[in-house]
Amino acid sequence: MLDLTFETPTPKTIAGAKHDWELVIGMEVHAQVSSNAKLFSGASTRFGAEPNSNVAFVDAAMPGMLPVINEFCVEQAVRTGLGLKAEINLKSAFDRKNYFYPDLPQGYQISQLYHPIVGEGEVLVEMGDGTARRVRIERIHMEQDAGKSIHDMDPNMSFVDLNRTGVCLMEIVSRPDIRGPEEAAAYIAKIRQIMRYLGTCDGNMQNGNLRADVNVSICQPGAYEKYMETQDFSHLGTRCEIKNMNSMRFIQQAIEVEARRQIAIVEAGGEVEQETRLYDPDKGETRSMRSKEEAHDYRYFPDPDLLPLEIEQAWVDDIAARLPELPDEKKARFIGDFGLTDYDASVLTAEVEAAGYFETVVNGGSGRDGKITANWVINELFGRLKKEDHDITESPVSPDQLGGIIDLIAKGDISGKIAKDLFEIVYTEGGDPSEIVEARGMKQVTDTGAIEAAVDQIIADNPAQVEKAKVNPKLAGWFVGQVMKATGGKANPKAVNQIVSAKLGL
Repeated sequence: MLDLTFETPTPKTIAGAKHDWELVIGMEVHAQVSSNAKLFSGASTRFGAEPNSNVAFVDAAMPGMLPVINEFCVEQAVRTGLGLKAEINLKSAFDRKNYFYPDLPQGYQISQLYHPIVGEGEVLVEMGDGTARRVRIERIHMEQDAGKSIHDMDPNMSFVDLNRTGVCLMEIVSRPDIRGPEEAAAYIAKIRQIMRYLGTCDGNMQNGNLRADVNVSICQPGAYEKYMETQDFSHLGTRCEIKNMNSMRFIQQAIEVEARRQIAIVEAGGEVEQETRLYDPDKGETRSMRSKEEAHDYRYFPDPDLLPLEIEQAWVDDIAARLPELPDEKKARFIGDFGLTDYDASVLTAEVEAAGYFETVVNGGSGRDGKITANWVINELFGRLKKEDHDITESPVSPDQLGGIIDLIAKGDISGKIAKDLFEIVYTEGGDPSEIVEARGMKQVTDTGAIEAAVDQIIADNPAQVEKAKVNPKLAGWFVGQVMKATGGKANPKAVNQIVSAKLGL
């Protein structure tokens, strides 16, 4: 069972000249569906292909070309909805959203306004301090992506690349439940994490496969609670939409900047105009892009080329039965089964590949300790990978190799210090840990006779230090260090401590 005993985080407050103000944020996340083909054609979705090489006749809006729904894209949308604990609509429909843009060949986008594939859901956004925000999902609908206009290749002309045209997007629309910049970034991270676990979107923000429109408004303390009681938006301020954000850091900056802009307007006696804005990170400002359109501006109507989409409950149930273990459930299991802390479990489950790596290591041997394994994966492996700007998929140390190092420690063959040296060898050179230990003479000295001889020699050579240690037992650590030095760090530290204490009569 999940432990959902979180406190709700305090809303972000910004002090204005006259009042304190709170933020209210809603998000529209555009996630590119992980699919080899587009939503209505068989053209490839491969990123980085030559411009206009992944374009079918239907994507280019050639006369007479008709769209055909890609069933796998529908399945991916359903899978995402189930992962967000949302209602799946067995009947949905596609609409035409009419507007002109050079990279939109049809002159309209096929979307779902009135009857989306997924209805209401929710996501729990943990903030890392024992608090969590429950963010309601209003809907998820499928739509085509547009192409890309390129303006920096020629001083006099713009170019159009239609490779993205027709790629399936899921638009995940939240309620205005997010109350600060950090929460907004955490929400995006949680949505991304869930979709990566599900395999429905790779979450690559750099390639534009995950981007967000951020709706920001302000209100005075207490107004949001009135909105929640009545669902009357008049209690909240006028919202402005910040378009096409694809960076967690910039999302947080843009929210802060836009909120302060709105506060300055309202406190000066003005009114915030509902509009779409862009964030300029170089200037640290948002600027107007266009007035905010309403649905009627796009002249939505049912797409005449596509019948309403009807799916069967049995098909949805089959998809649900095949869902993988999701992040919240996996985290709770790691805490329960392996005795991990909340922090360690969060780190290990942040990426599905990292969770899989840890679980392969901890389950790969007979009774490997969960906490020790987590410590090695997080501190040694993750720390080294981060230092070299690699992720877990690029790890030169396999789960079997790391597990072998942990087993050697558990058997007493090597000490913790030797283990770190061994890890370095395996990381840089590869090889079987146990074979390396044998070949390089790294095995820990557990022969008490050899350790006693080393202790006796050091005691004999340092009579003054012996007398000091008898007065101050803490100085026994000096003898332990000398023995470890004399044995090249190979002596069993526990045995050394016991023998030193016995010989000194402590």
